[in-house]
Amino acid sequence: MTDKTLAAKTLGDWQAAAAKEVKGKDLTWQTPEGIAVKPLYTAEDVTVDPGLPGYAPFTRGVRASMYAGRPWTIRQYAGFSTAEESNAFYRRNLAAGQKGLSVAFDLATHRGYDSDHPRVTGDVGKAGVAIDSVEDMKILFDGIPLDQMSVSMTMNGAVIPILAFFIVAGEEQGVDRKLLDGTIQNDILKEFMVRNTYIYPPEPSMRIISDIFGYTSREMPKFNSISISGYHMQEAGATQVQELAFTIADGMEYVKYGVASGLDIDKFAGRLSFFFAIGMNFFMEVAKLRAARVLWHRVMTKLGAQDERSKMLRTHCQTSGVSLQEQDPYNNVIRTTIEAMAAMLGGTQSLHTNALDEAIALPTDFSARIARNTQIVIQEETGMCNVVDPLGGSYYIESLTQELVDKAWEIIERVEADGGMAKAVAAGWPKAMIEEAAAGRQARVDRAEDVIVGVNKYRLATEDHLDTLDIDNDKVRQGQIARLKWVRDNRDETKCRAALNALTEGAKTGGNLLELAVEAARHRATLGEISDAMELVFGRHGTFPTPVKGVYGSAYAGDSRYNQVVEGVEAVTRRLGRTPRMLVAKMGQDGHDRGANVIASAFGDMGFDVTSGPLFQTPEEAAKLALEKDVDAIGASSLAAGHKTLIPELIGHLRAAGRSDIKVVAGGVIPPQDYDFLREVGVQGIYGPGSNVVECAADMLRLLGHNMPPVDA
Repeated sequence: MTDKTLAAKTLGDWQAAAAKEVKGKDLTWQTPEGIAVKPLYTAEDVTVDPGLPGYAPFTRGVRASMYAGRPWTIRQYAGFSTAEESNAFYRRNLAAGQKGLSVAFDLATHRGYDSDHPRVTGDVGKAGVAIDSVEDMKILFDGIPLDQMSVSMTMNGAVIPILAFFIVAGEEQGVDRKLLDGTIQNDILKEFMVRNTYIYPPEPSMRIISDIFGYTSREMPKFNSISISGYHMQEAGATQVQELAFTIADGMEYVKYGVASGLDIDKFAGRLSFFFAIGMNFFMEVAKLRAARVLWHRVMTKLGAQDERSKMLRTHCQTSGVSLQEQDPYNNVIRTTIEAMAAMLGGTQSLHTNALDEAIALPTDFSARIARNTQIVIQEETGMCNVVDPLGGSYYIESLTQELVDKAWEIIERVEADGGMAKAVAAGWPKAMIEEAAAGRQARVDRAEDVIVGVNKYRLATEDHLDTLDIDNDKVRQGQIARLKWVRDNRDETKCRAALNALTEGAKTGGNLLELAVEAARHRATLGEISDAMELVFGRHGTFPTPVKGVYGSAYAGDSRYNQVVEGVEAVTRRLGRTPRMLVAKMGQDGHDRGANVIASAFGDMGFDVTSGPLFQTPEEAAKLALEKDVDAIGASSLAAGHKTLIPELIGHLRAAGRSDIKVVAGGVIPPQDYDFLREVGVQGIYGPGSNVVECAADMLRLLGHNMPPVDA
């Protein structure tokens, strides 16, 4: 800055000096949320008094002393294949300074299937721990006293059996359920919007939530009955405004259902908690957490809460998974540190920091230690915890907080005009809004308008090899099958069946489903059996993806490389006499479909005839759909480490049908050391995190026989 700028006495002086220095360039930044961020903020931009920490509306924190009194809880989210391995990992982390547990379950468990079910051959133990019965849950917490440890469980679809197993495991440890401390996620609305690990249709799913509210408010006064999650919305592509608005709107809906079921709002609302993602827009994330507290206080006041505790938004946060990159992966340590600082400065109550290798695999002990120590260093070396809300009073932060409150409230009012979040989700517009944002973000990254260091700028000529954790899926599954057999052979079958029948009857006629499931769990009913007992009445929910159109393509108007790909599609169309056809397949029980939807949307904009397969297909079902649609290629999206099992099966079914001519490519979270294996089984293209979608399409055209010019042509 010049001496003249430093000596400026008025805003006008500064504006004139700044304009001269940048030769008239507009320094305003337009964020994806539609917020115009100015280069300078002054006292005139602060229109609302944020108050004091610990006082309504809790803008500056839920406790008066915040981290100056006690730092946030270090709660690392983890689950590794078997209950034994996960237990050992938890005990090592607790010994090294972690203060709370956060359990990651595998996808078979999430979707209510026992490990011996034929639909989950590629999913058991791959993206978390497999839990089939109370016996698994007891092993998971062996040597970890449940009356002294706070346990968070990320579970939504199979929430009834998992919570029942937790309660019974506590009983058999000698811990009264009134002493159990922790949180169950239990947030099904966001599953229907973005994450898709649901089991039952929306209406019975909401009944399950109300039953959990009722049971825990009576029986488990220390336990948080729901963690209302925006995390998965941002991971699916939502802007921070969308994440904020839809998360608060979800919370409103759950409170309304609880009240409608006969609960006193002030008897259960104080045990609700929230869960937000923390991405790389540093100040936006700080302001988002502050805005969330303001909005929740406003919402709960409108809903009739009297107790200030009911109006106090408490949250867990997790650093972004989407921001992690396969390329130049040690940059991920920097990203996670920045995000952890944003969560801390925003006032989170607990935090998970991601490991540097989680873009491509479950973390190793080495990477998990760095992730955990990131929080310990911030807490114990930096002095950051000595001041309550250190960014409070910042002109920029206070202005941005209010801007987020106002923009999120506009969306919340639209939700309410539609009759609430359940109806909005059924109408589909929140999901479509998020998918449009995701497609727009991908286009900006591919065009290097949004910089990702090591991916679309400052890219290394060669990447260093990174050792990652590999789970022997078949070994884990066989071990789970053996334990399931032991459980079934050693239980009182008559009492177990009676308890399961009572659960089914309760689903039909009423009665608290969690209470009935606890009884079934005591008699060693398995997770799949408890889920099936309710599915007999409720059915199993399914949806078909409908990717957005035009968002990705509009961002590339006039781009020469994009036009080359469009011309290539037209050339292949002329040669084939029809548009090239592609199936985007999601096999296994992973419901994360951001990548699949972005690919389907972008390829459709470029002129391909794209079929988006339904979620949760088996390889046989995906092959059958490919044959029915007579596709030229299949893009298999893999995010949950099932690629070494599911994709070879898919190729085997195609070959058995005499259609080895159909090209199979794979994209998503695939470690580089698996590339040779996939190529050997017949995969012809592999596109990991950070792949440019236009270049993926160009490569697909080459596979289809079109001579695409190189990228710099």
